Amino acid sequence: MTYNDRFAGVLLIVLAVAYGWGASQFPEPFGGGSEAIGPETFPYILSVTLGLSSLYMIVRPDPDNAWPWSRTGIELIIAIVVLILYAGLLEPLGFILSTTLAVGTLCWRMGAPVTRSFLTGAIAAVVVFTLFTYALDLALPLGLLELLETS
Repeated sequence: MTYNDRFAGVLLIVLAVAYGWGASQFPEPFGGGSEAIGPETFPYILSVTLGLSSLYMIVRPDPDNAWPWSRTGIELIIAIVVLILYAGLLEPLGFILSTTLAVGTLCWRMGAPVTRSFLTGAIAAVVVFTLFTYALDLALPLGLLELLETS
């Protein structure tokens, strides 16, 4: 259904523009200056990629694409809800806990056993946190773990 792809493409372009605008609102890094890579660089890359992909969906929609109203559609809705909750819980819970919950839930919904799902989420969260904190020197929110650190 070409109409579904075009409609989704328009919605995703709106999301790409909003995401890019949100990235432009990040405060300037300490010390000012024109750094090549700042906190807005990765969101800008995602925004441009999403925008280009959305344009492609509008210009060249898939003619045989039926909207998945069955179990697949429900799983897509669950994934969207999980990602919205992830964004909302990132600051209060912190990166490691919220990423563990989000990745674990998504893995579990894809059919992995519960224990392995959340173990995968925890490992992924710790690895990404370590890379961002120590290799890229970008601070991620600690959330509840900050309370343990100050104790």
